[in-house]
Parts: sequence; C-alpha cells; structure tokens
Amino acid sequence: MNGKKILFVSSELVPYLPENQVSLMSYEAPRMVNSAGGQIRIFMPRYGNINERRHQLHEVIRLSGMNLVINDMDMPLIIKVASIPRERIQVYFIDNDEYFKRKATFADKDGKLFPDNDERAIFFAKGVVETVKKLNWSPDIIHVHGWMASLLPLYLREYYADEPIFADSKIVTSLYDRGFEGELNTTLMGKIAFDGIESGKIAVLEHPNYNNLLKVAVDYSDAVILASEEVPDELVTYTKDQEKPLLPYVLFQETDEAYANFYKTEVLS
Repeated sequence: MNGKKILFVSSELVPYLPENQVSLMSYEAPRMVNSAGGQIRIFMPRYGNINERRHQLHEVIRLSGMNLVINDMDMPLIIKVASIPRERIQVYFIDNDEYFKRKATFADKDGKLFPDNDERAIFFAKGVVETVKKLNWSPDIIHVHGWMASLLPLYLREYYADEPIFADSKIVTSLYDRGFEGELNTTLMGKIAFDGIESGKIAVLEHPNYNNLLKVAVDYSDAVILASEEVPDELVTYTKDQEKPLLPYVLFQETDEAYANFYKTEVLS
C-alpha cells in the first residue's frame, strides 16, 4: 500500500465510540494502511456523546465556515480534528449543532431512531466531499463503513460526478450486520431528488430501511467487502448479483493481509 491514498469514511470509530464491528474495523483498516506506508484520511460524524476534551478535538477554522444545502436549508459545516496518539492517525469530524449536538449517535434513550437521520446522512456525505476538496487530496480508494456513511457512494457518483479530484477514485463499501430496525424518514427520496439525483436511480429508497440503504451504496461502489460473518442474506444475494469484486468475510486476525491484497489485486487493478 506504499504511497496509496485511502479515504476512510465511517459511521463509528474507536476510540471515540464504543467498540463494535464497525468501529473496530474502521480503526484497523486505516491502521494497516498507515503501517504499510499508505496515506490515509479518516472521517466520521462528531456525535454529541464524543468527549471533546478527553480526545482533544479542536475546530479547523480554515476548513469550517461553508454552508451545505440540505432539502433547501442552509446548514453550517464545522470541521474538527483529533489524533489517535499511538498510531499518529488524524481523524476529521463532520459537525453541525442541529444534527450532531445531541448526546447520542443514532437513536434516543428509548431506542427510537432520530427522525432526521436521513438528513444527517446527506449532510455527512456532502460534508466529507467538500472537506476533501478543500484539502485538495485525491484518494485512490474511498472505503465506506457503516450505514450513516452509506449515501457517500451515491453522492460521489451522481451529485459530485464532475469533480476532477475524485475522477480516478475507486469506492469500496464494507457490509456489516450492525444495522437498525425500521426505516429512516420516508421523505429521504425527495430530499435526495432535491439535489438533482433522479428518483429512478434510488427507487429502492421508497422504503429506506437498512438493507435498501446499503443496496444503494453497493450500486455505486466498485467493490464490496463482507465485514461481518452474518451480513443479511438479502444484502449478500443482492451484492453477488452485481458481479463486482467481493471479499468474503475473513477472521479478524486475517484482515490485514486480506484487505491489503483485495485493495491491490481487485480494487486498484
């Protein structure tokens, strides 16, 4: 991976959130690339339950300040950064008081999904792209982890289709069994259509459940990784039908070699 640039975009990441399959692999994959001489950037949302003082987050004024339009509303974009000390890895946090100040990630104390999770996902996708543009950093691979990041492939290939900085980037999506029950706001399709993306290309989002969100991510990815042992059968079947490069599930201790080989031989070839 020496010299390759890989952008990791994740819903969750240790040590900032509790350990689970998504947050752990969102850390391990960049660590592997970093130790193999690759260049990395990691992005995640700045949820309100992340302790900014303990993790030493600070705002990057030169990257903050723009407004992103979400469903005809101007929403300020704030960018914060922190470092994972033992790995010397820098993490960029996408922030906005309206979407991410609350002291939870995806659901309230009763386990009910936040009604604006759909807008949060759109904001996160746009925020990542706009920040990478400001950094003027052209990734060879963009690796997506977790459902909150699942709209990024769609936005990259449709809304940002003419951005030269991503012209040669390959998109990889990891599929997990860590999803959510029920559906996001059923107005999601209309909010995406507001950005000029044809409804026919996202018809599956008429029912914006976990599987359908990830189907859209698969549609716009160049390769897919089964990152959990028990990814929903519906998603696995759908992915195999696309006939895209697919890395089957591998044991945790084998991921470094498997991911590196997959990047080199299937994604970048």
